[in-house]
Amino acid sequence: MENGSPENLPKRLKLGMEEKDREVNEKEEQLEGSLVVSDEMEANISQILENIDRFTQMVTELMEAGKAMFKELSYDFEERLLMVHKEKIEKWQEEIRELRLLDGANEEINAVLLNATYLFHNPNLDS
Repeated sequence: MENGSPENLPKRLKLGMEEKDREVNEKEEQLEGSLVVSDEMEANISQILENIDRFTQMVTELMEAGKAMFKELSYDFEERLLMVHKEKIEKWQEEIRELRLLDGANEEINAVLLNATYLFHNPNLDS
């Protein structure tokens, strides 16, 4: 079983399996001297070990799929966040341009009004 081999497993899963393997080996060593195991019992044990291997493989595949999914979600989130940032900055830059245009127009109008006020208060400069 290539993908379920200990080298391909995530570290946490590996550590848990190694601990369980040690416990099983210790119990087997204790029982070896005192019990003779039948062929049927050996078949049952083999079946359980195969179940362990299949389950471990399934967990490994699910973890890999989960990592890939989160990586893709992370990428999508990052792209969307950057797009929102760009749109907001562009909106604010447009507001700044509009304010500058408005300020320029106000300054021109203010200058015309000041000139008109000056001429209104000094009518004899006209002649």
